[in-house]
Amino acid sequence: MTDTTREDDLLAALPTLSRRFGLGAVRDQHFLTHGLMNRNWRLETEAGTYAVKEITDVPLPKVRRNLAVLVDLAREEIPVPAPLTADGGDLVVEVGGHGYCILPWAVGEHVQGTDLTLDQARDLGALLARLHEGLGRHGPGPVPEQAPATKVRDVAEADEAAAVLMSRLLADPVTDFDKVATEALHERRGLLARHTDGQPESEVPTGPYGWTHGDFQYRNLLRRDGRVVAVLDWDRLGVRPYGEEVARTAQVQFGVGGVFDLDRIAAFCAGYRSVIDLPEGDLADAVKRLWWKRLTDFWQLEFYLDRQDPTFGEMFLTDEALLNWWTDRADEVQTAYAAR
Repeated sequence: MTDTTREDDLLAALPTLSRRFGLGAVRDQHFLTHGLMNRNWRLETEAGTYAVKEITDVPLPKVRRNLAVLVDLAREEIPVPAPLTADGGDLVVEVGGHGYCILPWAVGEHVQGTDLTLDQARDLGALLARLHEGLGRHGPGPVPEQAPATKVRDVAEADEAAAVLMSRLLADPVTDFDKVATEALHERRGLLARHTDGQPESEVPTGPYGWTHGDFQYRNLLRRDGRVVAVLDWDRLGVRPYGEEVARTAQVQFGVGGVFDLDRIAAFCAGYRSVIDLPEGDLADAVKRLWWKRLTDFWQLEFYLDRQDPTFGEMFLTDEALLNWWTDRADEVQTAYAAR
């Protein structure tokens, strides 16, 4: 779908959205081309400047549930954008078969984790812990009595998936990227064969769990004057082990250029554990599970092939380099995550 078509979607919906959300006359709208999954616009109206999101891959009842949580978190001065409420009290308005929500426009920039100072990395960890505490008070529902199980992919299944992807890459026509990715898959299959003993024994992670953001990372954080002013994109709000979100956030934030910034991982984890005392063993379990998930998963390459989007191909190769670096230095990585 072209950007022109996307813009047309909003233009057709604008009169209804403006009326339902009380925005007044629309002065300008701008489609935001960045973002891997969502369709967003910047909207200037008589009432102010807003972010408009067209909901594309999440059921609307779930979006309404998640947005309601933001209202409560914002009241506690946690940096989240409180969504606008339409007439009738709805947080999502459906127009032309699409669902839309509107949030106040937050001014800031996305800053990669390796561009943060050590103090900022520590503050980010503390913010994630505060967010977990806030979600403990304002989550959209009860937390189950037992920790949610997470599927652990075995080596045979992962190897078969790699083989299927190799056959797709080798189909005509073969590009330079296809050749590089095929070689990377060949090396991954070797890595799998050498680390069969690394598979987690249980599908139930250890440690405390509760409602979590689900994608807490720099693409969903806006900073201004060195501080986080908005935590965005709540589509993946769900119940998970806290260690899982800590481990994943640190990996996405500080795993850049095919290596980990271990000093910033240590600062981030120390900041988190200054607020929530996550036991070292439970965090180590989460890190190992994340490593295994990365070892046995190929989602970036699958997206590249299914969507023909080179962005995901680049992500695959970068993450492949990080996986190899991580595997060679597993003890160093665990030590960084254990920092206080």
